[in-house]
Amino acid sequence: METKIRWGLLACGHIAHRFAAAVLESSNGTLAAVASRDAQRAAAFAQEYQVPLVFGSYEELLACTHIDAVYVSTLNPHHEQWAIAALRAGKHVLCEKPVGMNRVQVERIIAAAREAKRFLMEAFMYRCHPQTRAVVEAIRNGAIGTPQVVEAFFFFRAAFDPASRIFSKELGGGGILDIGCYPMSMSRLIAGAAIGKPYTEPSTIKASGRIGPSGVDEYAAAVASFDSGLLAQISCGVTLPRDGFARIGGAEGLITIQHPWSPSVDGRTSGYMLHRFEEKEPRTIAVPCEKGLYAAEAELAAQSILEGKHECPAMSWNDSLGNAAALDAWRKAIGLRYEEDGAEEG
Repeated sequence: METKIRWGLLACGHIAHRFAAAVLESSNGTLAAVASRDAQRAAAFAQEYQVPLVFGSYEELLACTHIDAVYVSTLNPHHEQWAIAALRAGKHVLCEKPVGMNRVQVERIIAAAREAKRFLMEAFMYRCHPQTRAVVEAIRNGAIGTPQVVEAFFFFRAAFDPASRIFSKELGGGGILDIGCYPMSMSRLIAGAAIGKPYTEPSTIKASGRIGPSGVDEYAAAVASFDSGLLAQISCGVTLPRDGFARIGGAEGLITIQHPWSPSVDGRTSGYMLHRFEEKEPRTIAVPCEKGLYAAEAELAAQSILEGKHECPAMSWNDSLGNAAALDAWRKAIGLRYEEDGAEEG
């Protein structure tokens, strides 16, 4: 039985560099190949990370028999095409978020994984980190009583360029798809933990946002209501100072997560603050993690594949479907929607 998963990287942009470094840190994965439509870029990437096989096309990589799993980090509108192509080529797939531009695309990708009997996971790296698991466990154990409110946001500032992936409608730009998926995912996770489930779906979503001159959402906010009574206030933006934060208010206390999306990055110590109302001062709950953020994701995905699983509990297929549907509703509420082919309409 193989003890390490041989990874092929489809595209070699910024996030692929993070993942490549993570695989090198992992104990159960190895870098086998990289592909880019820019052969020189792929060669430079391969040299930096000591990747043995270099391909000048995605099709060549998928045809390679020396690869077990493919990490898809193409632009958002191309995730569906290449995730399905990889699955049909017999490869396991870890696909960057959002795995599809809408729920319909996610359904098609999952159908391909089911037919191919291969592993598929949407790459929400924070879901794989011990910090997230520790917060969920604290909620389930009643650390703050019944959760009532979740506040979560994720911002960064990008220079406006209508041709960039951040601001282009055709490239799947906008804050909601790029980073709003994180606070939406977190709110569904916490709402599920509150009722003893892995996640649950909002019953209503009300939202507002600014659609910029290139036709994408530059910043947006939403209130998601859950049947349990929990309210989630979430926001995102690509024209604001970089920041991320999450707070969970319960009947008996408060959990504050200072770095919900990037724990244990750049030497950061992971953990959260717990303030029970019966206690005078909040307590810092440290959560140790032996691996970096992306290495934890790479290890968990590889472990699932080695164990013969097709899904990972950290981000199951139905969880991805639910998040996609919630993002569809958020975009629709501010005047955006995506047709089945991923083309955005205002």
